[in-house]
Amino acid sequence: MIDPQTQSSTLIIPAVHEVPQHIAMIMDGNGRWANARHLPRVVGHERGVAALRQVVEACMRRGVRYLTVFAFSSENWRRPEDEVSFLMGLFIKALEREVRDLKANGVRLRVIGDLSAFSKRLRDTISRAEQATAENEQFYLTVAANYGGRWDILQATRKMLDQHPELAAPGRPIPEELLSPHLSMNFAPEPDLFIRTGGEERISNFLLWQLAYTEFYFTDCFWPEFDDVQLGLAIASYQQRERRFGRTSAQVAQQCSVPVS
Repeated sequence: MIDPQTQSSTLIIPAVHEVPQHIAMIMDGNGRWANARHLPRVVGHERGVAALRQVVEACMRRGVRYLTVFAFSSENWRRPEDEVSFLMGLFIKALEREVRDLKANGVRLRVIGDLSAFSKRLRDTISRAEQATAENEQFYLTVAANYGGRWDILQATRKMLDQHPELAAPGRPIPEELLSPHLSMNFAPEPDLFIRTGGEERISNFLLWQLAYTEFYFTDCFWPEFDDVQLGLAIASYQQRERRFGRTSAQVAQQCSVPVS
């Protein structure tokens, strides 16, 4: 049975909270931040790891429960080989350095994506970090690495058809409920708020299925400079949105009204 808290917003009307319970982020602008300061791009990536640590802490203080970040897309392999190699090494170092604090602070870490392309050392490091934090329930940090939204839908479809081969029959309808459990984010509610730093205004193949009814927020701030103040601005923008999920404003107002006795 599907947990109502993680069910699709096209099937149910999810609860709306003043503070977004799930934030998805594209952490963009590390290289451009470094270039603007005449520093190597890799310095920007190092500062980006520090920024993520601060944002996790800020989310926890503000009452956010889930944070999902796009660390490395399936298209990022197109970058220069030396930069990709540095990013892989930085990923290992960050996991090894941060896992103790994540465990101590109640953060559960998951890494989603096609991990088969990574080295055995990186895969083993990911596995150890996930296992070390598997019992934590205070906050859920998900890192998307070698991830693509189209890949996610395709791999979920393959798993669904393997489990339900009868759905491949011509004209056979496919219930959404049978696909959703196979998506990479099946353990979390859909994001309430999507944030992209760095001035770009696109989702770049990130969580294509899950962002159907998410509120979007774009900022020119480069990721290494994104902090609690910037997070507060994004959440304040979210709080001005009317989340209708296909309904009219009058219906939303009626649902939110409290009868006076």
